[in-house]
Amino acid sequence: MNDEQRTTHRIAVIGGSGLEDPGLFEKEKEMTVATPWGDPSSPLTFGRIAGREVVLLSRHGRRHTIPPTQVNNRANIHALKEAGCSHILATTACGSLREEIGRGDLVIPDQFIDFTRHRINTFYDSFGPGDMKHTPMADPFDRKMREALYATAQKKGLRCHRGGTVITIEGPRFSTRAESKMFRLWGADIINMSIAPEAALANEAGIPYAVIAMSTDYDSWRDDEEPVGWEEVLKVFRENVHHVTTLIREVVMVF
Repeated sequence: MNDEQRTTHRIAVIGGSGLEDPGLFEKEKEMTVATPWGDPSSPLTFGRIAGREVVLLSRHGRRHTIPPTQVNNRANIHALKEAGCSHILATTACGSLREEIGRGDLVIPDQFIDFTRHRINTFYDSFGPGDMKHTPMADPFDRKMREALYATAQKKGLRCHRGGTVITIEGPRFSTRAESKMFRLWGADIINMSIAPEAALANEAGIPYAVIAMSTDYDSWRDDEEPVGWEEVLKVFRENVHHVTTLIREVVMVF
């Protein structure tokens, strides 16, 4: 990438399940990039929303061909930083671990629990002399971005929960009932398979990062209904995805 592409402040949108190619903006150009960590999940799509430059990356690939464990988060975050992205706004489908978080509700998490086992969640494979990098992670989601997202959701009349803890599991399988009930005891509010390693890397890269999570199911903890299935996740997400795209369009000018 040239110097202009690296220094322009753009908003990155990482599209999760159901939001691989959301038609958020008029596409101006598409760029296939390489990074020291390999190829990102998808080409970067550059465009504008209300005059603000935006870059879209599809976390699981345009056709959702990349399972959660195989997402190259290091390449994704590196590519967005090189593209001059000053903020990263991620989207994700999630399961609700709380009765009050209903299907179709939006959640703006403020904490995560990383329950993955096989992800690479750091850029540092080794330390050089005097370069021991231990990134603070007490508050992994950017406060100003979270506040803007919640305020905008309230303004638009969207069902949105301010804060919450997301637990990220390895996947691609869903939780057992015992696991789901354990996560509730740990204090997790929603569950997904993507966010924690991605958030950790964004923090290491020094890029403010926030998430719009949409609840699509109740995972496996409720005994009075069938446990989550993939078809249900996609059905609920597609029925409510316009709430996510509306929020993105409204909030990008605030960052």
